Amino acid sequence: MATYDAATEQSASASAAQGSASSEFKSALGDPRVVDLNGDGNRPEGVVTTVEELEASKKGRFAYFKTRDFYIVLVLGQILALCITSTNTFSSLLAAQGTSIPAFQTFFNYVLLNIVYTCFTLYRYGFQRWYRMLLKDGWKYIILSFLDVQGNYFTVLAYRYTTILSAQLINFFAIVTVVIVSFVFLHVRYHVTQVAGILICIGGVGILFGSDHITGSSDSADPISKGNQVKGDLFALLGAACYGLSNVAEEFLVSKRPLYEVVGQLAFWGMIWNGAQAGIFDRKSFQTATWNSKVGGYLTGYTLILAMFYSLAPLMFRLASAAFFNVSLLTGNFWGVCIGVKVFHLHIHWMYPIAFVCILGGLLVYFVGRKVLGEATKPWLGKNQEQGVAGLGTARRKVIKGDTVV
Repeated sequence: MATYDAATEQSASASAAQGSASSEFKSALGDPRVVDLNGDGNRPEGVVTTVEELEASKKGRFAYFKTRDFYIVLVLGQILALCITSTNTFSSLLAAQGTSIPAFQTFFNYVLLNIVYTCFTLYRYGFQRWYRMLLKDGWKYIILSFLDVQGNYFTVLAYRYTTILSAQLINFFAIVTVVIVSFVFLHVRYHVTQVAGILICIGGVGILFGSDHITGSSDSADPISKGNQVKGDLFALLGAACYGLSNVAEEFLVSKRPLYEVVGQLAFWGMIWNGAQAGIFDRKSFQTATWNSKVGGYLTGYTLILAMFYSLAPLMFRLASAAFFNVSLLTGNFWGVCIGVKVFHLHIHWMYPIAFVCILGGLLVYFVGRKVLGEATKPWLGKNQEQGVAGLGTARRKVIKGDTVV
């Protein structure tokens, strides 16, 4: 997935800017920095509009609802929820087959992403520039990939001891982690409607778990949950904490750097972390695992869907935020049961549709009072997002090109 990237510095003088507007416009797209508004009130070079002007184009508490970005974010959130629910389902199916290889299971995902995005980064940058990027920013991606690998590892490990329904609890602690870290380190300030929306969504999930308790869907009769339930929940919570930290870190990085660079580096270092971890912790599990055509099919499905999830998630971080990303995944509980009806022969209780509507209502409340750009404007990027990259889905791209997504 290509974004515009910092290729050259803008060096045109003011007179040249007036004489060649189109060439300056292209230069602005190539430079990840837009000079902030000048003190004299003149429009910065390469800027078609400003954040203030864009947000003044539509007014009212429901201004964001009148933009196509809102519907893109809403649909994208449900696609991501379906992706994560599908990977959870494949993890449960693998565990049911006697194949629980938490680190090795995710290794192929990093390999696939590395082949696609790192190769594209090398094509765009060239080896020398890629190597310089590695020396300058590699440590950031090493930390990001470590958190991501541990999130995947402990989440998949939890399926040795818990059911697909219980494992959905992972989203709760991830939301708490994201909100706290974003508030403290990225200076994100949440509106009362955002907090209310999150609480409504959590209430909807509470209805889901209440119905599970009533119907006994998550008791120990499930063969996957015969292990230590408490241990499985702790692994899920640890995975959620790592996911929350990695989500915030990735939102920060994709707002400043091209998407293909971030995903490529995440996959590059993640492949190394994951490979080492698989060699250390999964050797015994690998030897005792069941290997047949079903397991091969489940691993293939898991890898392809997880790769799609990793490719779409950065776009959500740009258009919205890590907080809304995790809130959107709460509907995965509903989709998980829908899939479970067919795969695990579960039954949908009458409270499930109510819970789903409640979660969707929370997602709508979350954006009440938001302006035209929603959460695309990041507080750490400056007044006109001048410190950000003009990539797909970013507010800076709108500042340069006007009201556009792509």
